[in-house]
Amino acid sequence: MKPSFGRDLTTGSIPRHIVAFSIPMLVGSFLQTAYSFVNAIWVGRFLGTEALAAVTVSFPVVFVLFSIGMGLTMATSILVSQSYGAKRMDELRRVVDSSTLLIYALGLVLTLLGEWLAPTILTLMATPPEIHAESVSYLRIFLLSMPLGFGLFLTRSLLQGVGDSKTPLYFQAASLLLTTVLDPILIFGWMGLPKLGLNGTAWATVFSQLLALTSLIIYLRKKDVPVAPRMPRLGHLGPTTLKTLRIGVPAAVQQSLVSIGMVFVTGIVNSFGEVATAAFGAASRIDQIAFMPAMTFGMAVSTLAGQNLGAGRYDRVQEIFKWGCLFSGGITLVISLVAVSFPEALLRIFISDPAVIAPGVSYLHIVGTTYVLFALIFVSNGIINGAGRTFVTTVFSLVSLWVVRVPVAYWLSHRMNSVTGVWLAMALSFAVSLAVSMAYYFSGRWRTPLVKKAPEGPAAPNPGEVFGHETGEA
Repeated sequence: MKPSFGRDLTTGSIPRHIVAFSIPMLVGSFLQTAYSFVNAIWVGRFLGTEALAAVTVSFPVVFVLFSIGMGLTMATSILVSQSYGAKRMDELRRVVDSSTLLIYALGLVLTLLGEWLAPTILTLMATPPEIHAESVSYLRIFLLSMPLGFGLFLTRSLLQGVGDSKTPLYFQAASLLLTTVLDPILIFGWMGLPKLGLNGTAWATVFSQLLALTSLIIYLRKKDVPVAPRMPRLGHLGPTTLKTLRIGVPAAVQQSLVSIGMVFVTGIVNSFGEVATAAFGAASRIDQIAFMPAMTFGMAVSTLAGQNLGAGRYDRVQEIFKWGCLFSGGITLVISLVAVSFPEALLRIFISDPAVIAPGVSYLHIVGTTYVLFALIFVSNGIINGAGRTFVTTVFSLVSLWVVRVPVAYWLSHRMNSVTGVWLAMALSFAVSLAVSMAYYFSGRWRTPLVKKAPEGPAAPNPGEVFGHETGEA
């Protein structure tokens, strides 16, 4: 029996599924990036350096907290995709109820903690006194959007798990458009509204996300989509909640480790002065664009793998891996060639100081050549995450960041007495991460699904028969 909603990714052309599923998410990522640029222009050019600095010091706090929610919703997407592929609608509903309870409760708790600890956290981050009060005020307002943001993460993960990446895009686009319109209105007090300055950008985010989440849930409920969030029935959630936490907690830790690791790397770069920091910041903007296709295809691969593992289609998982490498690696290779061939032209989009451009060019010559490695990492990790083995990819992140990138960056940059040592450490960490991820993928240890196929479906092939030659098993 085929469900009457979503997109069944267990049959049909795999490359067509990957492209059709990835494009809406890629468009959404570009829209989010475009909004961040527009917001930076409003704040930086019209509110001044102190306002931009207040946003900058608040960002790591926001990113770490939001990454926890993103990690837990990754578990939702994995379990939904496997349940959907296995045609287990009963288990699907339990996942929806369990995730709804967990995500909103977590969003509320983290918001309350953030509101309470905001001044202390910003003090511990050595926030300059002249922007401390403004930063606290901005952060406290922005944190009010956290439960709403978590709700949007959750709903997007539920829909992506059943193969629908278009519906979240429509509401995301509407939300970003509304925020873009509200930003100047609330910043400058247009249309008779009070002039809120920097806090206006935070309130714009709160209002737009509230409207987007409410509209999306109403839309899904009216369409009678089974993954529409609703008031959970608590009596049947115990085992599913534990399973969600078992997958989601490592994913949340992984996301947090990545963000904290980047804080440490940025600190090492800062030790070489403001020129190095500015170069790193400009080059990181190019990284953001280069990594976007890889991350999008990684999410698509994870969903396709989850559905096909749930359906017992291990042969299709191998095809998903091959096509994922081709698409993600191919597109990223083009971006890498452009970044390495025209680094100065790209950097001049963001900066004009020749002293800053020089280390930025060095960064792109070194790190830019490894963009393809990053793309392939997301494909193999996407398969592993799709199987629910998020603890394994968390270990990979630990190795890449805390065994290789951070200590090697510190040691090599000081030994070379140059920030180039940080660039080399980043390239090395990508290579190590790819090696361990691919080794685990080809071992086949990830292949057992978390959700068993429904009894009425066709018999699944023996995993050993499919992977025996590849893994050396009889």
